[in-house]
Amino acid sequence: MKFGILGPLTMHDNGVSYLPTAPKQRQLLALFLLNANRFVAIDAAVEELWEGNPPRTVIPTLQTYVLQIRRALAASPTLGSLTEAHKSLITGNRGYFLMVPPHSLDLMEWDQLVAEGREAQRRDDDAEMARKFRRALSLWRGPALGDVQAGPLLRAHVNRFEEARLSVTEQCFEAELRLGYHHDILSEIGDVAAQHPLNENLQAMYMLALYRAGRQVRALEVFRHLRRSVADELGVEPSAQLRRLHEAILSADDRLEMTTHDQRFATTSRVSVR
Repeated sequence: MKFGILGPLTMHDNGVSYLPTAPKQRQLLALFLLNANRFVAIDAAVEELWEGNPPRTVIPTLQTYVLQIRRALAASPTLGSLTEAHKSLITGNRGYFLMVPPHSLDLMEWDQLVAEGREAQRRDDDAEMARKFRRALSLWRGPALGDVQAGPLLRAHVNRFEEARLSVTEQCFEAELRLGYHHDILSEIGDVAAQHPLNENLQAMYMLALYRAGRQVRALEVFRHLRRSVADELGVEPSAQLRRLHEAILSADDRLEMTTHDQRFATTSRVSVR
């Protein structure tokens, strides 16, 4: 049985979906998966499903949802019976445990790959860091739990996941720019930068990639657009680091061409152009 939350919610076995169809059951299953192999208290489940306004029959209703999830699990060949489903979705003391084996949930694989990428980052191994982060990012199939109605607990988790996804994306781009892959990732950086127009780090990476690809004029246009945007939205100027990068592009500073193969120089606005 395989589960997925980095995109639409999935639960399948040998390519066949066994996902519950009722919205509340899917919402509860998502909560269990986000806490895979950890205890989920009844109070937490009630807060997620009903946000402080539970029905009078809240406990029997919750138990019915759990039963339906167990039936969906039991329908899969991997489990095959309600007895086995009870071993997978365990009733504890005023709560539940959903036991998920390693490599059965995309979130677990994401966490492992990101941890390996961070370790490569500590070793200054940009090539390995980029490989691990690319594998991690390939697990995403769209917005996390994009087809599940979310209560307060799921919303908090989804926001955290999306922030982590963006952070890993930025650090992957940084490593690839240091490796000299600007032609390969130029279009992708542009797409992500367009989705986050006030993110100075992304705009800086896009400017640098454009410059290295021989598109100095376009790089300067990106800076002018950002300057207008931050002035209109926030009433401030771009950061000093970004302004220094702009000046370096204007003067065609030779150091902007440097990558890891030469020496570590300013690949983004996080590192000042000196």
